[in-house]
Amino acid sequence: MSEEIFDVVDWRDQVVGQAPRSVVHAQNLLHRAVSIFVLKPDGRMLLQLRSDSKDQYPGCFTSSASGHVDAGEAYETAAIRELREELSLELPIEYLAKFPAGPDTAFEFTALYQLVTDVEPAPDPGEIASIEFLPLDEIALMIEQFPEQFTPPFRVMFHWFREFRRTS
Repeated sequence: MSEEIFDVVDWRDQVVGQAPRSVVHAQNLLHRAVSIFVLKPDGRMLLQLRSDSKDQYPGCFTSSASGHVDAGEAYETAAIRELREELSLELPIEYLAKFPAGPDTAFEFTALYQLVTDVEPAPDPGEIASIEFLPLDEIALMIEQFPEQFTPPFRVMFHWFREFRRTS
């Protein structure tokens, strides 16, 4: 299988070139990603435990579904694709926010989406070790007690999401 090619972007999220995944990650080049928070109607969030075979943050908790935006792909298209690939869900998503690229977001401009559904996901075992729906307060406590067990981008987005839900 050939290596994924990502758009390399500048600090304004404008495409300045393309590079293979390994180069982008090794050189911390700015690139694009998506994250989707899947929630039950009662507010519990699907938390994903990443497979130990992942090249970044193996065995860490992260967003319900997430992934890179392929070269030439739109953020929303990537989010829909990742949701289908990782959780076998094909449902409408809602855009929430875009986070700037930097060390805390793995050098990724990340568009965050949400999906509220009762449909049960079917996780891809090659990508996901396990999933669990948990109340937001419980996830916040876990992050407070064991931050190293969560991907840095998830911690950034989750803290924003809790504040967003309080104020909206």
